[in-house]
Amino acid sequence: MDKAIFAAGCFWGVEALFEEVDGVESAVSGYTGGHTENPTYEDVCYKDTGHAEAVEVVFDPARVSYEELCIHFWRLHDPTTLNRQGPDRGSQYRSAIFYLNDEQKAAAEKVLPEAQKRWKKPIVTEITPASAFYRAEEYHQNYFKKHGAHGCHYLRDW
Repeated sequence: MDKAIFAAGCFWGVEALFEEVDGVESAVSGYTGGHTENPTYEDVCYKDTGHAEAVEVVFDPARVSYEELCIHFWRLHDPTTLNRQGPDRGSQYRSAIFYLNDEQKAAAEKVLPEAQKRWKKPIVTEITPASAFYRAEEYHQNYFKKHGAHGCHYLRDW
């Protein structure tokens, strides 16, 4: 198994859509990319922690490649809106790929030009080294499964 970390707005929809990918073992909502240890949802939303709502994806690279996960990432949100996704605004909702090694960085950068062809505006997704990932509170995990809700994320055709 391998791991990947993506931020694409509210983590509820991102988590739900990654869990549908064949080869993904799990997707966990959390926070990363900031400077505060063990942040809470309230910290991330109302204090300047620098964290993004993100999803840590555990996947089987024999069944789904990191490049395929990056394509899925760019299909499930609008990567052209800075610090915003749907009705959610703030740096915690930024579009980012947090790579865990040089191979992931290269794969994300390789797929980016193909993703850019699908959007009229420039992609603003950060491709940045991963830092500590903090699991979000339990009430955020599998939110849509627990509540039968739907978010603003959906897969665009490519």
